[in-house]
Amino acid sequence: MDQFELVFLALIQGLTEFLPISSSAHLILPSKLLGWRDQGLTYDVAVHLGTLLAVMFYYRARLLLMGRSLLTVRWHLLSTSAGPVAGVAEESGHLALLKQVCLASVPILLIGAIGHHWIETYLRSLWVIATTTLVFGILLGLSYVYGTKTQTIAQMTYRMALVIGIAQVLALIPGVSRSGITMSMALVLGLQPVAAAHFSFLMSIPAIFAASFMQACQLLGNLEQFWLPDLLVAALISGLSAYLTIAFFVRLLEKIGMMPFVIYRVLLGFLIFFLLVWFGY
Repeated sequence: MDQFELVFLALIQGLTEFLPISSSAHLILPSKLLGWRDQGLTYDVAVHLGTLLAVMFYYRARLLLMGRSLLTVRWHLLSTSAGPVAGVAEESGHLALLKQVCLASVPILLIGAIGHHWIETYLRSLWVIATTTLVFGILLGLSYVYGTKTQTIAQMTYRMALVIGIAQVLALIPGVSRSGITMSMALVLGLQPVAAAHFSFLMSIPAIFAASFMQACQLLGNLEQFWLPDLLVAALISGLSAYLTIAFFVRLLEKIGMMPFVIYRVLLGFLIFFLLVWFGY
């Protein structure tokens, strides 16, 4: 992989990981359309680590509160002589959110572990990517237009979290978009767009961590030759671009909503279909 490919793909990973446009599709397209060789697992682990650190740093305050709420409750339960613990009531919302994120993550962790190799083998074609990009782009638009968009994260239920988590399983198929399908389902269930985005991004933490862990396990005993500074640069680029993308996307949602991303997906889907039919990719 030359320097241009390394930087370009790291930037694409960071920009598309959290936008509802599918990072996997945008990473597959260069290899399919331009003939670039696969970047390899070592590189994938590096750029995913960058995006994981980015989302954790962006939500560092909320993650700290979620962790504190869990530790506070555990200490209260273990302390037999303790009375009411100050702050438990205020932090119960953070504990509920932590449990909802964990619950929502179970389906994709199970299905991903079982069906990962089958999906990688049979569902990475441009025909699949074109179809999922178009279809799930339209579904994102419909969910945004017809969703009630009234509920906040604090009003989420465990049932809602589980349903969003089940929908997230579809993101294993390239072109669907993990953030796109989870936000679509959250909007259908009545969450406000910004609340849907925040919950989707929090859900990404266990999902990205699990994917990176599986990739790292595959590397054991079969490390690919990469110059360490190249990997660090790739991780840095993907992390910085991912952090800026999250901040930009949340602010953009408040102003113009989801429709620009819906239009982009529809146009991209038709473009891929055109290339497949006209040029025979």
